[in-house]
Amino acid sequence: MEFRKLGNSDIDVSVITFGAWAAGGWMWGSTDRKEAIEAIKASYHEGVTSIDTAPIYGQGVSEEIVGETIKGIPRDKVQLLTKFGMRWDLEQPKGILAMHSKNNEGLPIDIYKYAGKESVIKETEASLKRLGTDYIDLMQIHWPDVTTPIDETMEALEILIQQGKIRAAGVSNYTTDQVKEARHTLGVVSNQVPYSMLNRGIEQELVPYAQANNLSIIAYSPMERGLLTGKYFNTITLQEGDHRNQYFKNFDLEKAKSFLNQIEPLAKEKRASLSQLVLRWTSLQPAITVVLAGARNATQAIENAKAIQVNLSQDELQFIREELDKI
Repeated sequence: MEFRKLGNSDIDVSVITFGAWAAGGWMWGSTDRKEAIEAIKASYHEGVTSIDTAPIYGQGVSEEIVGETIKGIPRDKVQLLTKFGMRWDLEQPKGILAMHSKNNEGLPIDIYKYAGKESVIKETEASLKRLGTDYIDLMQIHWPDVTTPIDETMEALEILIQQGKIRAAGVSNYTTDQVKEARHTLGVVSNQVPYSMLNRGIEQELVPYAQANNLSIIAYSPMERGLLTGKYFNTITLQEGDHRNQYFKNFDLEKAKSFLNQIEPLAKEKRASLSQLVLRWTSLQPAITVVLAGARNATQAIENAKAIQVNLSQDELQFIREELDKI
């Protein structure tokens, strides 16, 4: 496995990091706790020491699964990345309504983007308990909360750093301007944003800023939630309640399929799967420090981890980019 530092922190993370959204079941149709645990363990044995999760993923389920999985592993051998700011459990609504949703039991829940100071500290305490640890390596605001000043949220994170409850602070889904504002108060080390072969919008502004200011970019949805594996073009039916039934409609599926057909021979030449080629390409793009890769079982987790072993020359990287530009 390859390791990189988060910004100017002393935290080394595995380039392929286990993304534990699907492990929580929420918006993915269901979860199999046993298989989720086996997937994370298999990933760890392949060198993936970093795990990214969040309270909203299954309303605590994902964090609980991660906490259960890492029992028995020396704490300094894993890096826990989690989030705050998506509240489904408020007695009185605060912040801004993010969405109406359903929990894993099918019951309706309202989710609010809220990152007030007291809420950040309360959420961190709850995450520590679910994860079964006394510190979190990277704590990230999940989505911007336009009702709370950014400096208030950053002050809460600074308190948590001083208390030793978190090692470093990051943001997620922040624009470049929001990152700049956050950094006036606290030296956030990362921004977790969507980035994939089919979604390269951050290359225009955020990537140059990150390169110039030692900001790590954590890329989520690099596989576009499974679309870039290619298997969903082959009569695979998604479960009811799986958000991808709607999400995949955001893409020109014929163009995506044509692109995958163009790069598949390169994957075969490398004795790699399409997934591994896509993950490795993503990890080699400017300013990308971490690539999040989810897995529903051990087989997928091992395949994701081994993506780091795919060697791509500059000519091959250029070939892929030229094919992308045709989409």
